[in-house]
Amino acid sequence: MDFYQREETSTVRVVMSWVVDVTVVLAFAWFCLHSFGVQIVIAGQSMTPLLNSEDVVLMNKLVYDFKKPERLDVVVFEREDKKTNVKRVIGLPGEVVQIQGGYVYIDGERLEADDDLDHVSLAGLAENPVELAEDEYFLLGDNRDSSEDSRFANVGNVKEGQILGKVWFRVHPLMEIGPVFSH
Repeated sequence: MDFYQREETSTVRVVMSWVVDVTVVLAFAWFCLHSFGVQIVIAGQSMTPLLNSEDVVLMNKLVYDFKKPERLDVVVFEREDKKTNVKRVIGLPGEVVQIQGGYVYIDGERLEADDDLDHVSLAGLAENPVELAEDEYFLLGDNRDSSEDSRFANVGNVKEGQILGKVWFRVHPLMEIGPVFSH
């Protein structure tokens, strides 16, 4: 009789151990997906050539809980009209951004960036100096000629609380799957 009770107890322990392991793995997978796997579908051509319309990217929602957005990060933000957009961080809190002669200036110094990211043909609101508050960012699309961004009143300066996360990985199209690098 003892033999069968031990075998039954052993089976219960194995099953319970398996259930606990599966539960932990599922909880961890949910956490990772919720934090790092929020899918964003790119709408429009404002981020070409980096991202094209209909590309699907993953957003890291957790990263800005531990650090602030950095210059040239590609971020997802929510506009005042509740639409989400993907743009690149150009100006940081407390800085003065201005666009003169087709170039971006930060605190009077010309922005040095690869891939022509320092060049802008239309200055918009940044024709005059734009002073950023301690919780504001100046965002531009990579395709400066076809981007609705901080140069325009309907977007303007973006508050830190509007930034939802950082774009980090492209999942579609499959031929271009891989990390999305900030410069």
